[in-house]
Amino acid sequence: MTLQEVLKELASYGDERTKNTLKKHGAKEPFFGVKVADLKKILKKTKKNHELSLQLYDTGNSDAMYLAGLMADEKQMTKKQLNDWADKAYWYYLSEFAVPWVAAETEYGFELGLKWIKSKKEHIAAAGWATLANYASVQLDENLDVKTYEQLLKQVEKEIHHLPPNRVRYVMNGFVIAVGSYIKALTKKSQATAEKIGKVTVEMENVSCKVPLAKDYIQKIIDKDRIGKKRKQARC
Repeated sequence: MTLQEVLKELASYGDERTKNTLKKHGAKEPFFGVKVADLKKILKKTKKNHELSLQLYDTGNSDAMYLAGLMADEKQMTKKQLNDWADKAYWYYLSEFAVPWVAAETEYGFELGLKWIKSKKEHIAAAGWATLANYASVQLDENLDVKTYEQLLKQVEKEIHHLPPNRVRYVMNGFVIAVGSYIKALTKKSQATAEKIGKVTVEMENVSCKVPLAKDYIQKIIDKDRIGKKRKQARC
């Protein structure tokens, strides 16, 4: 499929109710309001198509950008391209999902995650924490820098209620859950961190989403005997 063919199909799947919902969450024009299930219908036709994914992301259309994240070939993505994507990921569907998913599946996901969390830009810092969380979910523990992840838990504990911007707090909380769930050696430390940080307050504006309590979430994973069970890929 060509860029124009994909955009035409995206337009055909546009749903006004979905569009209004996504607007409340932060999406801005131009976009059609396409459900993820419909994006995946297009993905079945294109499969991984790196050049097309770059073209879609560059449109600035949120639906196309999210689809680009699902379509991108992680083996062809460069650091420059991912840095560009992170910079343009203006709302959390892109900065906390589409871009981090791809980044985490690349060989330099850990490196980029550490770089991005230092950014003063909220969406880039959020992308960094999300990338590190997803990287932990797809890499075997023996391939992870467990000491650095432990240090990052301490950073979250120290900073989450004081320093980071709104969405960064949300993703930091998710990072604690991910580390506790996917890195066996740090499950107890993650539980301790979760206990100390307690409830994390994030302004959700006009939507009803809630911040999960990390302590309870990790316990659910323990109860299901799923600690350390890795994912085949970050994207879903």
